[in-house]
Amino acid sequence: MSSLPGPAALVHEWFTPRSVGGAELVVRELDQLLGQPQLHALVDGESRRPGSWLAGRPIQTSFIQALPWGVSHVQQYLPLLPLAIEQLDLGAYPLVVSSSHLVAKGVLTSPDQLHVSYVHTPVRYAWDQMHAYLAQSALARTPLGPLIRLQLHQLRQWDLASSQRPDQLVANSRFTAARIRRYWGRRAEVVHPPVAVERFRWDQPRDDTYLCLCRLVPYKRVDLVIEAFNRTGLPLLVVGDGPERQRLQALAGPSVTLLGRQDAAVVNGLLERCRAYVFAGLEDFGIAPVEAMAAGAPVIGFGGGGLLDTVRCLSQGLAQPTGLLFPEQSAASLVAALEHFHQGQLWRQLPPERQRAWAGRFSGSLFRQRFAAVLERAWHDHGLGRAQRSQALAWDGAPG
Repeated sequence: MSSLPGPAALVHEWFTPRSVGGAELVVRELDQLLGQPQLHALVDGESRRPGSWLAGRPIQTSFIQALPWGVSHVQQYLPLLPLAIEQLDLGAYPLVVSSSHLVAKGVLTSPDQLHVSYVHTPVRYAWDQMHAYLAQSALARTPLGPLIRLQLHQLRQWDLASSQRPDQLVANSRFTAARIRRYWGRRAEVVHPPVAVERFRWDQPRDDTYLCLCRLVPYKRVDLVIEAFNRTGLPLLVVGDGPERQRLQALAGPSVTLLGRQDAAVVNGLLERCRAYVFAGLEDFGIAPVEAMAAGAPVIGFGGGGLLDTVRCLSQGLAQPTGLLFPEQSAASLVAALEHFHQGQLWRQLPPERQRAWAGRFSGSLFRQRFAAVLERAWHDHGLGRAQRSQALAWDGAPG
């Protein structure tokens, strides 16, 4: 990374204790790669929190920081977030890297600055998942519904316009890259996000329990998982919390147990002992399936989205398979996969050591290595572009 300029700026949507997931893992790795750059975000609720990895770090924030409940409920100010991100002053940084799932890619930079944006997803609820979002929103069914639809329309317009600002886009999966092509009309290089594979042991004795681990929100489709296990009678543990929990609890039959949110030690132990990890959602990438494989567990998942990058399907005749992908996002399709897996004892063909070896391809060190290569190439191309612009200006100013 010695050929890259300094200082660098790293932009993320928000730093709050309420939001800790795959995007934050990416930011931590980028922070290490860039040598603790200047951090920018809409809001910061971490730098003053004892024990946080950001404790004591200076973080430049937007005017949302000073608004009522701005730090704890930043998303309630969604209509203001595009404006807020554009107010961050990045003029002093030759290199700007953004980690974006909403507005971070929309920061303003000059032609002399290089802006590389790591895109976790185009805004789901403004594009292909808008109708599902509106169907689940109680507020959208009130007289405010037309206003919400107008705001989403305006967000789509800004999202498309701001997607043209970065010099280089990097996607977290081939699925996300395809969505970027569809909605933004741009090409994105794929660099899979980092997964903390070293957290897990893969050589523990396994039991007969299946595990579903995720946030309990509609697009994760935990309802399909529960329905499938109600039909098969196989034992399922569901770990996680969210707005769907009460509805899912009502759906659960006697073979399904909802454990709610659990700490990291409990989660690790469950992944290290379960028969298989089960997931029915359509993910942009999907950290949890890779964590399951790092813990030695095969994955039974919906064959779409980011899982096509991370899970090698046994039934497709691939070398070194790591799981089983079912073709339709339905309970019936999952039931067929579960029965095939259970009755055929397919876990015997998916040994834990193979899961761990495959998961190692998504380690933090490999992420940094791959992203560093993208930055090096982008900076080289950016330098060529600056030289061409300087030459053109010289010719324009030459006497006729």
